[in-house]
Formats: sequence, C-alpha cells, structure tokens
Amino acid sequence: MPHTSPSPVRRIAGTLRTSLFAQVALALVLGVLLGRLWPDAGTAVQPLGDGFIRLIKAVIAPLVFCVVVFGIAGAGDLKGFGRIGVKALIWFEVATTAALVLGLVAANLLGPGTGMNIDPATLDAAAVDQKTGGGSLPSTAQFILEAIPDSAIGAFANNALLQVLVLACLTGAAVLHLGKTKVPAILPAIEQVQQVVFAIVGFIMRLAPLAVFGATAHLVGEYGLGALTTYGKLIAVCYGVALLFLLLLSVALRLVTGLSLWKFVKYTREELLLALGTASSEAVMPRMMQKLRKAGCRDDAVGLVLPTGYSFNLDGASIYLSIGTLFIAQAVGVDLTLGQQVTVVLVLMLTSKGMAGVPGSAFLALSATASALGVIPAGAVALLLGVDRIMDSMRVATNLLGNCVAVFAVSRWENALDAEKAKRVLAGEEPAETGAGDGPDGAGTASGAAPGAGDEPGTVPASGAETAPEAAPDGAGAAGAGAAGAGPTGTPSPSGAAPVTPAHRHTDTAAGTLTE
Repeated sequence: MPHTSPSPVRRIAGTLRTSLFAQVALALVLGVLLGRLWPDAGTAVQPLGDGFIRLIKAVIAPLVFCVVVFGIAGAGDLKGFGRIGVKALIWFEVATTAALVLGLVAANLLGPGTGMNIDPATLDAAAVDQKTGGGSLPSTAQFILEAIPDSAIGAFANNALLQVLVLACLTGAAVLHLGKTKVPAILPAIEQVQQVVFAIVGFIMRLAPLAVFGATAHLVGEYGLGALTTYGKLIAVCYGVALLFLLLLSVALRLVTGLSLWKFVKYTREELLLALGTASSEAVMPRMMQKLRKAGCRDDAVGLVLPTGYSFNLDGASIYLSIGTLFIAQAVGVDLTLGQQVTVVLVLMLTSKGMAGVPGSAFLALSATASALGVIPAGAVALLLGVDRIMDSMRVATNLLGNCVAVFAVSRWENALDAEKAKRVLAGEEPAETGAGDGPDGAGTASGAAPGAGDEPGTVPASGAETAPEAAPDGAGAAGAGAAGAGPTGTPSPSGAAPVTPAHRHTDTAAGTLTE
C-alpha cells in the first residue's frame, strides 16, 4: 500500500499533544481573545496563573539549596566558589550600569514624553501609594541584613532566596570541611532530594498552558489594549532598547564563550514563552537551572549565579527605570541636566538591587529617584500606572536572558563551563532528556531515572538520556551497581557514578520537558 502522510489536522493535534511550546503559544492566543472579547471572564481566570506560580515557588528554595550544596561539595573548591560569587557581582554591576546608561541615552535621543505637557496637579498621587501598598525599598544596610537568615526554617518558609543561598553555602562548606568519610550519606541524600524536586517540576510544568491562559486573559481583560495607543512611543522605546541590549549581550556572550544567544533562545523557547505568558521569571527558574546544567555549566556556578541574579541583575528593570524617569520628566516639562541624569544612574544602581519581591518596586524606585532629584513632582510617577503591566514582558525576558548570559560568562571565566558540550546542546546535536512524568502519553519514562554506576562521563545514548546500561526494566536504573561505584582510589563517589573532571562535574537530572 502507498504510504499516506497524516492530515494537517492530525499533525497539528500531534504537535499540540507533544510540544509544550505549542501548547503555551495556543494558550497565549486564547487568553488574549478571551480577555479582549469577555473582559470579566478574563479577570475571573486569573487564579490559574497565580496558582501555577505558587506551585513553582514552593520548589525553588529546596532546589537552590540542593544544587548549591551539591555543587560546592562536588567541586571540592570553596575558594573557587567564592571567586564565582565575586565575579558574578562584577558582571551584574557592569551589566545593570550598561542597561541604565543605554536607557538614558535612548530616552534623550527619542524623547518618549516630549510634548505631552502634563499638569502634575491633575495626577492622582494616591494611586501610586495604593499600587505600592505604602511600602518602601530597603536601605543598603537593611538589604544586606535581610539576606542573613535568623531561622533556617523561616528562610525556606518565606522563600527568601538570598537567605537560602547563605544556608546552602554554609552547609556545602561544612560538608567539604568534614569530608565524605565523616558524612558519607549527606551528598547522596541531597542528590536524591534534588532528583525528586526536578521530577515535581516536571509534573507542575504540565499546568503551564493553563497558567499562561489565565495570566494573559486577566492582563488583557483588566487593562485592555488601549494603553498600546496612549503610550505607544514609550512602549516602542523600551522594547527597542531592550532588543538592542540583548543584541549587545549576544555579542558579549559570543566573545566570552563562543556561544550563540539566538541558539540559546531556541533551546529555551518553552521556558521563555512561559515566562512571558505569566509575567514571572521565577516561574521558570527551576527549568532554567536544569537546562543550564545540561548545557555544560557546572552545578556550583548555576546554583549561585542564577538565583543571585534575580536580586542583583535586573537588566530589564534597569532599562525601564531609566527610560521611565526621563519620560516622566519630559511629560511634565522638566529638563534634566547632565549632572541630574548622572544622579539618576547612581540612585537607580542602588535602588534596583533591592527591588526583588517588593510589591510595586518599580514605582518605589521611581519615587526614590524623583525625590533624590528634587525637581520632578512625586505624583508624576502615576503617569506610568497605565503602562506598567505592559512592560512586564520586556522586563521579564531581558532579566531572564541577562541572568542566563551571566551564568555562561561567569562559568567560562572560572573554567566551570564545558564549552564543547554547550555548543552541541545548543545546536540540538545532544537532545535534552525526557524526565519524570513526561512523554507524549503522559507516562513517566525510564530516561528520567538517575544514572547508575555503569555510566561513562560524556556518553550520551541515541535517545539523548544518560541512562545506565544495566538499567532495570522499570527505568529505575542499576541501583545496586550505582551504590558500588567507586572513584580511582576506591572511594565511593557521591552519586555512585564514575568520577568526572571538576570542570564538567554536574549531574544531569530529569529535565521535565515535553519532547517535540
């Protein structure tokens, strides 16, 4: 019989069944339509997005803890971990300063607020207080103090990532100091917890399309599309500058690591679309950590740089704040001098570091900047209330890609990046393994199991999953053999796998992705 190709409908149905990217894209379109046609119904489905983000946040703290502890103890170099932290902070400061300056230059050249002639007396300053809940940004001393945990349980319960990082660093240092002979069960236990958390992330990601649908429908239903015309020039300037900044980041990534940012975007397209749809970069942090580790970045670099960047490397927010400040000044007819614009950069360099997790933080930072200048009415910040949510997509995408580039750059800087593996993965020559709870039929696959002792470093079967050659039929892996795995000196390695060189030491875990 002649071979018949499936009909277009069957091909589309097959793609929607197996591709998370296609599911999220369809949910995004449906959300826009629902919010546009039935605004009340659109706002009513907001809990779908909020619930998904709450589930993801529930696993971020334990995941960061496990990755950092295992990374420090596995790499065996506490000083090297300290160097990663210092280099990350240097990269963050350079990147955010460049974003601020780029935003100011663009706002001066393009003048998004010029000619608006807004009377500040007609603006409702109380609306800004309602948006921020009467809160304030922490001072530098308070920010540092709040990064120090006063309760181990409280750090996890409050999802305070900087506090979790501090606890993870202390725990990793203690395990390294005591040695594997005194605490032989700690690292295997942490690795197993890490595997469980990644499996949970895989289950939660199945709800991603519903989350995008709910969040998008609420955004369009609540705010409509009218702001696109009212603030068209401001929106175009912000998104254009963000695109230019990402182009500069791609050049920096190419020069430092030889990698392509565009290939990384294609590699993480599902996560990026989910972040855009939910307006939350936290929603994809666990998956980004998985994919960065899969792309050759060492555990300790990923575990320290990416979570820290969520507080210290807000490139998208920096672009928005610098352009927003000049937009407000231009709209109310205030001409800022060069000295005052330098003050804007200096103030935002400080205030942007304490924004993460603070309600209405962008308006608090803008209000603090206006107060520092003394020439912009505080109530003028209310001009941005109607456009703030539309800027979320720009901020989220730029922040997220900026932090991922930072992970690659710092990893390369510290010789913690397997560049050849990264090139293979980003080129699609080494497919991402499917994880627990995945597979087109919704059943878990054997490739989601942890590798056993029979694995050889760097060997990837044709399926793309790193599985033990003697894995049990149920996909659990050769647990007995894994327990007996030994390094060159006969000392069992933490995971039971054959030892790897420090530059490439990381454990590929269940990715929790839907195959395409």
